[in-house]
Amino acid sequence: MKKKVLFEGSAVAVITPFTEDLKRIDYDKFEEIINFQIENGTDAIVVCGTTGEASTLTHEEHTEAIKFCVDVTSKRVPVIAGTGSNDTYYAVELSNEAEKAGVDGLLLVTPYYNKTSQSGLIEHYNYIADRVSSPMILYNVPSRTGMAIKPETYAELAKHERIVAAKEACGNISEIAKTAALCGESLTLYSGNDDQIVPIMSLGGKGVISVLSHVAPKVAHDIARKYLDGDVTGSMKLQLEYLDLCNALFCDVNPIPVKEAMNMCCMNVGRCRMPLGTMSEAGKAALRKALANHNLVK
Repeated sequence: MKKKVLFEGSAVAVITPFTEDLKRIDYDKFEEIINFQIENGTDAIVVCGTTGEASTLTHEEHTEAIKFCVDVTSKRVPVIAGTGSNDTYYAVELSNEAEKAGVDGLLLVTPYYNKTSQSGLIEHYNYIADRVSSPMILYNVPSRTGMAIKPETYAELAKHERIVAAKEACGNISEIAKTAALCGESLTLYSGNDDQIVPIMSLGGKGVISVLSHVAPKVAHDIARKYLDGDVTGSMKLQLEYLDLCNALFCDVNPIPVKEAMNMCCMNVGRCRMPLGTMSEAGKAALRKALANHNLVK
């Protein structure tokens, strides 16, 4: 079953900037970030995901941030809202709220902490898909959740018309290849790791949901766009050239390094909410060196 592709290229897994006291979202800065991304080639905005610190947002903040992003984006690019939960019923509630705000798609992480079996995943995602009207991207990130979506499970879930894509951050190219073979055009694949954009696109992927895009939006876009346009060599060269920065942005728990990097680049986005702390001085030095290697800081 061939399905509509939500976006091709690079989507930013956008951070959530907070006020200095960390008690509120800094909406002026949020608007600035969204506009900067769109003006520099980003193909879609993913709001309230892992990088957006969704797990520390109140329900009101979560829904307000989604609506704000939709309003600021104003249909210039698709907006995909993170609405996953380890509570199936709450995932439906949050997804329906996001749909009321006018999102183009939903990103749903696997249940974390309580986890589930593969049959439980099928039941969980199908239950949600039956109760939403928007296309769904499943998010597989075992390092965060303690569980993975197996290729055979993807194949079963891809039978649902609203389950259209997967953000793959399992890191296992063999498993992703098997998923691509089993699902074909019934499931669009996006890389969830900036260092694996080209490998996943070589298996038929359509782009990346990116952290790198925060400091190098045109680069993240160009890696994906060049591949889509047939310039595989150009795409590969960019992927390898920026590998050091991709790695540096994950030298600590995401999104600690990317917020630090944005601050180093004079974007002044502030800190993460606890329990995410600050980077070590050694980590900051390594991050600054990677940014300087690409003339992003002096």
